Amino acid sequence: MTKIKEIKTIRTRANGIWLGVKIITDQPGLYGIGSASDVHHSSAIEKVIEEVMGPRLIGRDVANIEDIWQSTYTSAYWRNGSILNTALGGIDMALWDLCGKIYGQPTWKLLGGSVKDFILPYASLLPEGDNLKDYSDSLVKKVIKSKELGFKAAKLEICIKGPYSHNNIQIEDDNEFAKMVHKCREAVGKEMTLMADVAYAWQDWKSALRALNMVARDNLYFIETPLGIDDLEGLAKLSDASLVRVATGEMLQTRFECFETIEKGKIDVIQPDMGRVGGLTEAKRVAQFAEDKGVLVVPHCWKSAIGIAASIHLSAVSPTCSFIEFLPRELAESQLRKDLVTNEHEVIDGKIALPTKPGLGIDINENKLNDFLIK
Repeated sequence: MTKIKEIKTIRTRANGIWLGVKIITDQPGLYGIGSASDVHHSSAIEKVIEEVMGPRLIGRDVANIEDIWQSTYTSAYWRNGSILNTALGGIDMALWDLCGKIYGQPTWKLLGGSVKDFILPYASLLPEGDNLKDYSDSLVKKVIKSKELGFKAAKLEICIKGPYSHNNIQIEDDNEFAKMVHKCREAVGKEMTLMADVAYAWQDWKSALRALNMVARDNLYFIETPLGIDDLEGLAKLSDASLVRVATGEMLQTRFECFETIEKGKIDVIQPDMGRVGGLTEAKRVAQFAEDKGVLVVPHCWKSAIGIAASIHLSAVSPTCSFIEFLPRELAESQLRKDLVTNEHEVIDGKIALPTKPGLGIDINENKLNDFLIK
Protein backbone atom coordinates (compact mmCIF):
# COMPACT_ATOMS: atom_id res chain seq x y z
CA MET A 1 0.00 0.00 0.00
CA THR A 2 1.34 3.41 -1.01
CA LYS A 3 0.47 6.15 1.46
CA ILE A 4 0.23 9.93 1.21
CA LYS A 5 3.17 11.51 3.01
CA GLU A 6 2.75 15.18 2.12
CA ILE A 7 0.58 17.44 -0.04
CA LYS A 8 2.29 20.54 -1.41
CA THR A 9 0.96 23.46 -3.40
CA ILE A 10 2.77 25.22 -6.24
CA ARG A 11 1.63 28.82 -6.61
CA THR A 12 2.87 30.80 -9.59
CA ARG A 13 2.34 34.08 -11.34
CA ALA A 14 2.93 34.39 -15.07
CA ASN A 15 0.28 36.30 -17.00
CA GLY A 16 -2.20 35.26 -14.31
CA ILE A 17 -1.97 33.09 -11.19
CA TRP A 18 -1.95 29.30 -11.31
CA LEU A 19 -2.03 26.82 -8.43
CA GLY A 20 -0.71 23.29 -8.72
CA VAL A 21 -0.87 20.34 -6.32
CA LYS A 22 1.90 17.83 -5.69
CA ILE A 23 1.13 14.72 -3.62
CA ILE A 24 4.27 13.07 -2.25
CA THR A 25 4.12 9.45 -1.10
CA ASP A 26 6.05 7.27 1.32
CA GLN A 27 7.75 5.66 -1.68
CA PRO A 28 10.98 7.49 -2.67
CA GLY A 29 10.56 9.62 -5.80
CA LEU A 30 6.87 8.72 -6.28
CA TYR A 31 4.49 11.67 -6.55
CA GLY A 32 1.49 12.92 -8.51
CA ILE A 33 0.60 16.37 -9.84
CA GLY A 34 -2.69 18.16 -10.39
CA SER A 35 -4.06 21.57 -11.30
CA ALA A 36 -6.25 23.30 -8.70
CA SER A 37 -6.64 26.72 -10.27
CA ASP A 38 -5.80 28.70 -13.38
CA VAL A 39 -6.56 32.29 -12.45
CA HIS A 40 -9.04 32.81 -9.63
CA HIS A 41 -8.79 32.63 -5.82
CA SER A 42 -5.50 30.75 -5.76
CA SER A 43 -4.43 32.01 -2.32
CA ALA A 44 -7.70 30.84 -0.75
CA ILE A 45 -7.53 27.45 -2.48
CA GLU A 46 -3.91 27.10 -1.35
CA LYS A 47 -4.95 27.63 2.29
CA VAL A 48 -7.71 25.02 2.02
CA ILE A 49 -5.30 22.42 0.63
CA GLU A 50 -2.50 23.14 3.11
CA GLU A 51 -4.54 23.69 6.28
CA VAL A 52 -7.85 21.84 5.82
CA MET A 53 -7.82 19.01 3.27
CA GLY A 54 -4.14 18.12 3.14
CA PRO A 55 -3.56 17.26 6.82
CA ARG A 56 -6.62 14.96 6.85
CA LEU A 57 -5.22 12.90 3.98
CA ILE A 58 -1.78 12.12 5.41
CA GLY A 59 -1.37 8.38 5.73
CA ARG A 60 -4.26 7.52 3.39
CA ASP A 61 -3.92 4.89 0.67
CA VAL A 62 -3.53 6.79 -2.60
CA ALA A 63 -5.34 4.04 -4.51
CA ASN A 64 -8.60 4.69 -2.64
CA ILE A 65 -9.49 7.65 -4.84
CA GLU A 66 -13.26 7.28 -4.56
CA ASP A 67 -13.16 7.04 -0.77
CA ILE A 68 -10.84 10.06 -0.54
CA TRP A 69 -13.15 12.05 -2.84
CA GLN A 70 -16.29 11.21 -0.89
CA SER A 71 -14.82 11.75 2.56
CA THR A 72 -13.13 15.02 1.58
CA TYR A 73 -16.28 16.33 -0.07
CA THR A 74 -18.54 15.57 2.89
CA SER A 75 -16.17 16.29 5.78
CA ALA A 76 -15.87 19.96 4.86
CA TYR A 77 -19.57 20.42 5.76
CA TRP A 78 -19.75 23.71 3.82
CA ARG A 79 -19.39 21.83 0.59
CA ASN A 80 -20.10 22.66 -3.06
CA GLY A 81 -18.37 26.04 -2.97
CA SER A 82 -15.85 27.05 -5.61
CA ILE A 83 -12.88 27.23 -3.22
CA LEU A 84 -13.36 23.83 -1.59
CA ASN A 85 -14.36 22.12 -4.80
CA THR A 86 -11.39 23.40 -6.80
CA ALA A 87 -9.03 22.31 -4.02
CA LEU A 88 -10.58 18.85 -4.13
CA GLY A 89 -10.30 18.84 -7.92
CA GLY A 90 -6.56 19.45 -7.83
CA ILE A 91 -6.01 16.74 -5.23
CA ASP A 92 -8.12 14.26 -7.16
CA MET A 93 -6.23 14.96 -10.38
CA ALA A 94 -2.90 14.33 -8.62
CA LEU A 95 -4.22 11.05 -7.19
CA TRP A 96 -5.14 9.77 -10.65
CA ASP A 97 -1.67 10.73 -11.87
CA LEU A 98 -0.18 8.83 -8.93
CA CYS A 99 -2.24 5.69 -9.46
CA GLY A 100 -1.22 5.56 -13.09
CA LYS A 101 2.41 5.66 -12.02
CA ILE A 102 1.90 3.00 -9.36
CA TYR A 103 0.28 0.56 -11.79
CA GLY A 104 2.42 1.57 -14.76
CA GLN A 105 -0.55 2.58 -16.90
CA PRO A 106 -1.84 5.79 -18.47
CA THR A 107 -4.72 7.21 -16.45
CA TRP A 108 -7.29 6.59 -19.18
CA LYS A 109 -6.80 2.85 -18.78
CA LEU A 110 -7.60 3.07 -15.08
CA LEU A 111 -10.70 5.12 -15.90
CA GLY A 112 -12.13 2.26 -17.94
CA GLY A 113 -10.27 2.21 -21.23
CA SER A 114 -10.50 4.28 -24.37
CA VAL A 115 -13.44 4.48 -26.75
CA LYS A 116 -11.43 6.24 -29.47
CA ASP A 117 -8.10 6.06 -31.25
CA PHE A 118 -7.11 9.71 -30.81
CA ILE A 119 -8.22 12.97 -29.19
CA LEU A 120 -9.36 16.03 -31.14
CA PRO A 121 -8.21 19.37 -29.68
CA TYR A 122 -9.51 22.74 -30.76
CA ALA A 123 -7.20 25.74 -30.68
CA SER A 124 -8.48 28.22 -28.09
CA LEU A 125 -7.75 31.69 -29.44
CA LEU A 126 -7.56 34.77 -27.22
CA PRO A 127 -7.00 37.90 -29.32
CA GLU A 128 -5.06 40.97 -28.28
CA GLY A 129 -5.99 44.61 -28.82
CA ASP A 130 -7.52 47.50 -26.90
CA ASN A 131 -9.90 48.52 -29.66
CA LEU A 132 -12.29 46.70 -31.95
CA LYS A 133 -10.08 46.79 -35.06
CA ASP A 134 -6.92 45.52 -33.36
CA TYR A 135 -8.88 42.85 -31.51
CA SER A 136 -10.50 41.64 -34.73
CA ASP A 137 -7.24 41.69 -36.69
CA SER A 138 -5.49 39.73 -33.94
CA LEU A 139 -8.22 37.09 -33.92
CA VAL A 140 -8.04 36.61 -37.68
CA LYS A 141 -4.24 36.24 -37.54
CA LYS A 142 -4.49 33.66 -34.78
CA VAL A 143 -7.14 31.55 -36.48
CA ILE A 144 -5.03 31.49 -39.65
CA LYS A 145 -1.98 30.49 -37.59
CA SER A 146 -3.92 27.73 -35.83
CA LYS A 147 -4.82 26.25 -39.21
CA GLU A 148 -1.18 26.44 -40.28
CA LEU A 149 -0.27 24.55 -37.09
CA GLY A 150 -2.54 21.74 -38.22
CA PHE A 151 -5.56 22.28 -36.01
CA LYS A 152 -8.83 21.14 -37.55
CA ALA A 153 -10.92 23.25 -35.16
CA ALA A 154 -10.62 26.58 -33.36
CA LYS A 155 -12.61 28.56 -30.84
CA LEU A 156 -12.93 32.30 -31.36
CA GLU A 157 -12.87 34.31 -28.15
CA ILE A 158 -15.15 37.18 -29.11
CA CYS A 159 -15.62 38.73 -25.69
CA ILE A 160 -16.58 42.28 -26.61
CA LYS A 161 -19.87 42.67 -24.77
CA GLY A 162 -21.22 42.03 -21.30
CA PRO A 163 -19.69 41.68 -17.82
CA TYR A 164 -16.54 39.84 -18.92
CA SER A 165 -15.62 41.75 -22.05
CA HIS A 166 -11.92 41.94 -22.83
CA ASN A 167 -9.80 45.06 -22.57
CA ASN A 168 -12.76 47.32 -21.77
CA ILE A 169 -14.22 46.84 -25.25
CA GLN A 170 -18.02 47.11 -25.26
CA ILE A 171 -20.11 46.92 -28.42
CA GLU A 172 -23.70 48.04 -28.73
CA ASP A 173 -24.40 46.50 -32.11
CA ASP A 174 -24.13 42.71 -32.41
CA ASN A 175 -23.25 43.13 -36.07
CA GLU A 176 -19.70 43.71 -34.80
CA PHE A 177 -19.73 40.20 -33.34
CA ALA A 178 -21.06 38.84 -36.63
CA LYS A 179 -18.37 40.65 -38.63
CA MET A 180 -15.61 38.98 -36.62
CA VAL A 181 -17.13 35.55 -37.16
CA HIS A 182 -17.50 36.26 -40.90
CA LYS A 183 -13.87 37.37 -41.20
CA CYS A 184 -12.54 34.30 -39.42
CA ARG A 185 -14.66 31.95 -41.52
CA GLU A 186 -13.50 33.63 -44.72
CA ALA A 187 -9.87 33.42 -43.55
CA VAL A 188 -9.84 29.64 -42.96
CA GLY A 189 -12.53 28.38 -45.34
CA LYS A 190 -15.46 26.06 -44.88
CA GLU A 191 -13.64 22.90 -43.84
CA MET A 192 -12.30 24.09 -40.48
CA THR A 193 -14.60 23.72 -37.48
CA LEU A 194 -15.20 27.01 -35.68
CA MET A 195 -16.79 27.73 -32.31
CA ALA A 196 -17.25 31.06 -30.54
CA ASP A 197 -17.02 32.07 -26.87
CA VAL A 198 -18.82 35.29 -25.96
CA ALA A 199 -18.38 35.19 -22.14
CA TYR A 200 -22.01 35.65 -21.05
CA ALA A 201 -22.53 38.53 -23.46
CA TRP A 202 -26.31 38.69 -23.71
CA GLN A 203 -28.87 39.49 -21.04
CA ASP A 204 -31.74 37.55 -22.59
CA TRP A 205 -32.18 34.62 -24.93
CA LYS A 206 -33.88 36.56 -27.71
CA SER A 207 -30.90 38.91 -28.01
CA ALA A 208 -28.62 35.90 -28.18
CA LEU A 209 -30.79 34.25 -30.83
CA ARG A 210 -30.86 37.42 -32.92
CA ALA A 211 -27.04 37.56 -32.87
CA LEU A 212 -26.71 33.87 -33.72
CA ASN A 213 -29.03 34.29 -36.68
CA MET A 214 -26.56 36.87 -38.00
CA VAL A 215 -23.86 34.18 -38.25
CA ALA A 216 -26.04 31.36 -39.59
CA ARG A 217 -23.96 31.15 -42.77
CA ASP A 218 -20.75 30.58 -40.82
CA ASN A 219 -21.76 27.16 -39.43
CA LEU A 220 -20.54 27.55 -35.84
CA TYR A 221 -20.11 24.24 -34.03
CA PHE A 222 -21.27 25.81 -30.76
CA ILE A 223 -21.72 29.13 -28.99
CA GLU A 224 -20.10 29.15 -25.56
CA THR A 225 -21.62 30.90 -22.53
CA PRO A 226 -24.15 33.08 -24.38
CA LEU A 227 -26.19 33.74 -21.20
CA GLY A 228 -25.59 33.92 -17.47
CA ILE A 229 -24.80 30.56 -15.90
CA ASP A 230 -27.92 30.70 -13.69
CA ASP A 231 -30.36 31.58 -16.47
CA LEU A 232 -31.47 28.00 -17.04
CA GLU A 233 -34.83 29.02 -18.45
CA GLY A 234 -33.17 31.34 -20.96
CA LEU A 235 -30.66 28.66 -21.93
CA ALA A 236 -33.49 26.20 -22.50
CA LYS A 237 -35.40 28.60 -24.73
CA LEU A 238 -32.26 29.47 -26.68
CA SER A 239 -31.36 25.81 -27.13
CA ASP A 240 -34.85 25.07 -28.45
CA ALA A 241 -34.78 27.99 -30.90
CA SER A 242 -31.18 27.99 -32.18
CA LEU A 243 -29.60 25.77 -34.80
CA VAL A 244 -26.22 26.51 -33.19
CA ARG A 245 -25.37 24.22 -30.27
CA VAL A 246 -25.45 25.97 -26.90
CA ALA A 247 -22.48 25.27 -24.62
CA THR A 248 -21.78 26.19 -20.99
CA GLY A 249 -20.39 24.78 -17.76
CA GLU A 250 -16.94 26.24 -17.06
CA MET A 251 -18.02 27.69 -13.69
CA LEU A 252 -20.11 24.76 -12.48
CA GLN A 253 -19.23 22.94 -9.25
CA THR A 254 -19.76 19.17 -8.92
CA ARG A 255 -21.91 16.88 -11.01
CA PHE A 256 -25.08 18.17 -9.39
CA GLU A 257 -24.85 21.63 -10.94
CA CYS A 258 -23.89 20.07 -14.26
CA PHE A 259 -26.84 17.66 -14.14
CA GLU A 260 -29.23 20.52 -13.41
CA THR A 261 -27.85 22.62 -16.24
CA ILE A 262 -28.14 19.72 -18.69
CA GLU A 263 -31.72 18.89 -17.69
CA LYS A 264 -33.24 22.31 -17.04
CA GLY A 265 -31.04 24.36 -19.39
CA LYS A 266 -31.44 21.82 -22.22
CA ILE A 267 -27.93 22.65 -23.38
CA ASP A 268 -26.23 20.77 -26.20
CA VAL A 269 -22.66 20.85 -24.84
CA ILE A 270 -21.53 20.62 -21.20
CA GLN A 271 -18.08 22.07 -20.42
CA PRO A 272 -16.85 20.89 -17.03
CA ASP A 273 -13.55 22.39 -15.91
CA MET A 274 -11.45 19.53 -14.56
CA GLY A 275 -10.33 21.43 -11.47
CA ARG A 276 -13.49 23.35 -10.65
CA VAL A 277 -15.91 20.47 -11.11
CA GLY A 278 -14.04 18.31 -8.61
CA GLY A 279 -11.34 16.47 -10.56
CA LEU A 280 -11.34 13.52 -12.93
CA THR A 281 -13.52 11.47 -10.60
CA GLU A 282 -16.37 13.97 -10.79
CA ALA A 283 -15.79 14.92 -14.43
CA LYS A 284 -16.23 11.30 -15.47
CA ARG A 285 -19.61 11.21 -13.70
CA VAL A 286 -20.63 14.31 -15.64
CA ALA A 287 -19.50 12.73 -18.90
CA GLN A 288 -21.46 9.55 -18.20
CA PHE A 289 -24.61 11.51 -17.42
CA ALA A 290 -24.14 13.62 -20.55
CA GLU A 291 -23.83 10.47 -22.64
CA ASP A 292 -27.11 9.15 -21.22
CA LYS A 293 -28.81 12.44 -22.11
CA GLY A 294 -27.33 12.71 -25.60
CA VAL A 295 -25.26 15.79 -24.70
CA LEU A 296 -21.74 16.49 -25.95
CA VAL A 297 -18.85 16.93 -23.52
CA VAL A 298 -16.12 19.46 -24.30
CA PRO A 299 -14.01 20.07 -21.16
CA HIS A 300 -13.09 23.65 -20.33
CA CYS A 301 -9.38 24.22 -19.83
CA TRP A 302 -7.34 27.35 -20.20
CA LYS A 303 -3.59 27.57 -19.94
CA SER A 304 -2.51 24.77 -17.59
CA ALA A 305 -0.85 21.93 -19.48
CA ILE A 306 -1.69 19.70 -16.50
CA GLY A 307 -5.39 20.48 -16.96
CA ILE A 308 -5.03 19.79 -20.68
CA ALA A 309 -3.50 16.39 -19.90
CA ALA A 310 -6.39 15.55 -17.58
CA SER A 311 -8.85 16.59 -20.31
CA ILE A 312 -7.12 14.22 -22.74
CA HIS A 313 -7.63 11.27 -20.40
CA LEU A 314 -11.28 12.17 -19.79
CA SER A 315 -11.90 12.47 -23.52
CA ALA A 316 -10.37 9.07 -24.15
CA VAL A 317 -13.02 7.34 -22.01
CA SER A 318 -15.99 9.55 -22.94
CA PRO A 319 -17.97 8.59 -26.08
CA THR A 320 -19.64 12.00 -26.48
CA CYS A 321 -16.49 14.07 -25.89
CA SER A 322 -15.99 15.48 -29.36
CA PHE A 323 -13.19 18.00 -28.63
CA ILE A 324 -10.99 19.26 -25.82
CA GLU A 325 -9.90 22.86 -25.31
CA PHE A 326 -6.23 23.43 -26.10
CA LEU A 327 -4.27 26.69 -25.95
CA PRO A 328 -1.35 26.21 -28.39
CA ARG A 329 2.02 27.18 -26.96
CA GLU A 330 2.82 28.97 -30.21
CA LEU A 331 -0.17 31.29 -29.71
CA ALA A 332 0.10 31.78 -25.95
CA GLU A 333 1.26 35.01 -24.35
CA SER A 334 1.77 33.21 -21.03
CA GLN A 335 5.27 31.85 -20.49
CA LEU A 336 3.77 29.55 -17.88
CA ARG A 337 1.71 27.86 -20.58
CA LYS A 338 4.85 27.34 -22.64
CA ASP A 339 7.23 26.11 -19.94
CA LEU A 340 5.27 24.61 -17.02
CA VAL A 341 5.59 20.94 -17.98
CA THR A 342 7.86 18.53 -19.78
CA ASN A 343 6.70 15.79 -22.15
CA GLU A 344 3.58 17.69 -23.15
CA HIS A 345 1.19 15.74 -25.37
CA GLU A 346 1.80 16.76 -28.97
CA VAL A 347 -0.74 17.81 -31.57
CA ILE A 348 0.13 16.16 -34.88
CA ASP A 349 -2.04 16.78 -37.91
CA GLY A 350 -4.76 18.15 -35.65
CA LYS A 351 -4.85 15.08 -33.39
CA ILE A 352 -3.42 13.96 -30.05
CA ALA A 353 -2.43 10.31 -29.78
CA LEU A 354 -3.66 8.29 -26.81
CA PRO A 355 -1.09 8.75 -24.01
CA THR A 356 1.15 5.77 -23.35
CA LYS A 357 3.17 6.97 -20.35
CA PRO A 358 1.99 6.17 -16.81
CA GLY A 359 -0.35 8.59 -15.09
CA LEU A 360 -1.21 11.84 -16.82
CA GLY A 361 1.96 11.46 -18.85
CA ILE A 362 3.50 14.85 -18.10
CA ASP A 363 5.66 16.32 -15.34
CA ILE A 364 6.52 19.69 -13.83
CA ASN A 365 9.48 21.41 -15.47
CA GLU A 366 11.55 21.90 -12.32
CA ASN A 367 14.25 23.83 -14.21
CA LYS A 368 11.72 26.52 -15.17
CA LEU A 369 9.45 26.44 -12.14
CA ASN A 370 11.50 28.82 -9.98
CA ASP A 371 10.99 31.52 -12.60
CA PHE A 372 7.24 31.48 -11.90
CA LEU A 373 6.92 30.79 -8.17
CA ILE A 374 5.31 33.33 -5.84
CA LYS A 375 7.83 33.47 -3.03
